[in-house]
Amino acid sequence: MLIRLGFEITHSFPEPTPMLLTLNLHDSRRADIAIAKELQTSPAVPLQQYHDGFGNVCTRLVSPAGSFTVSSDMVVRDTGWTDAVVPTAQQIPVYQLPEETLLYLLGSRYCETDKLVEKAWDLFGHTPTGWARVQAICDYVHDRIQFGYEFANATKGAAQALEEGRGVCRDFAHSAVALCRCMNIPARYCTGYIGDFGVPPSTAPMDFSAWFEAFLDGQWYTFDARHNFPRIGRVLIARGRDAADVAISNTFGPNTLERFEVWSEETFVEALIPR
Repeated sequence: MLIRLGFEITHSFPEPTPMLLTLNLHDSRRADIAIAKELQTSPAVPLQQYHDGFGNVCTRLVSPAGSFTVSSDMVVRDTGWTDAVVPTAQQIPVYQLPEETLLYLLGSRYCETDKLVEKAWDLFGHTPTGWARVQAICDYVHDRIQFGYEFANATKGAAQALEEGRGVCRDFAHSAVALCRCMNIPARYCTGYIGDFGVPPSTAPMDFSAWFEAFLDGQWYTFDARHNFPRIGRVLIARGRDAADVAISNTFGPNTLERFEVWSEETFVEALIPR
């Protein structure tokens, strides 16, 4: 299938302001790009790209004073397959885990394992290890947290989200990641696009989405505690310990967000027709 996806984000700045952006597709999906107008700015400014410590594509720039827009529009090829489901995937003992996964066992800014470890073992210590345990965690988070854009809070971590029982997609992901780590399962936060493919269309405005990956049987598998069923057309932007590592933008000065639009929809032509 072909997916047209992109965004248009406009800020107003009182003075020239440095920015860091994490808005390019992840390298693992770059070969799938059929056609793209990728990361353009208006007015145009010099862009400097680099890979961060997690392998994500990041961009440095300095916004001029006034209204400044960052946008992207592309068509991406996708298999149309749902997320993999492998109930036989087993948990690997900590002493046998690859070194590169150990970081994802530790607490982080929004995944406070120290606050949740006792709760996690009380809830999931009796569940079968491996895929079944991760799914039990997803079921719990899905049932525990009520989704609503009005519940967004940039300083909310997993412990607060689970205590309040309210949040947005990042809170579902943070909560599941933290509980997995408490149970000695490496888990990492993901952000990207999920359109309404194979599900009833949502009336809410489109946004970037968050999910997570758990390390089982020697590889990373996708899980999504908010939707809690396999989805089609998931397109990755970045991975990290939590949302702090993959913020779509960091601005180093005062600004006002004026416009925020995201899209991800099926198309049938490898072309970009003006929206």
